[in-house]
Amino acid sequence: MSADLFKALADSTRRTILDELAEKSGQTLFEICSRLSMKHQLGSSRQAVSQHLAVLEAAGLVETRREGRYKFHDLNTAPLRQITERWPVPNTSGPEESTP
Repeated sequence: MSADLFKALADSTRRTILDELAEKSGQTLFEICSRLSMKHQLGSSRQAVSQHLAVLEAAGLVETRREGRYKFHDLNTAPLRQITERWPVPNTSGPEESTP
């Protein structure tokens, strides 16, 4: 699962999609495409955005739900928490020291 997660996060367009879903969850493909075009000047086709969403969904970062004809995409941050739990940062009371 970690490999899918890192692959999903490696692409800047997918990170931008996650940023947009963090700002407004529950968007349709049309809404996501519009926001990418208007706010980020990304001219990705609907098919390309749909493929990015599929990668994000496979990594568990995006969940989809259907309501009638519409498919809504929601951000799921649980996989990101799993990463931070895997490599916890030790609690230090003083300034950070770098290890040579």
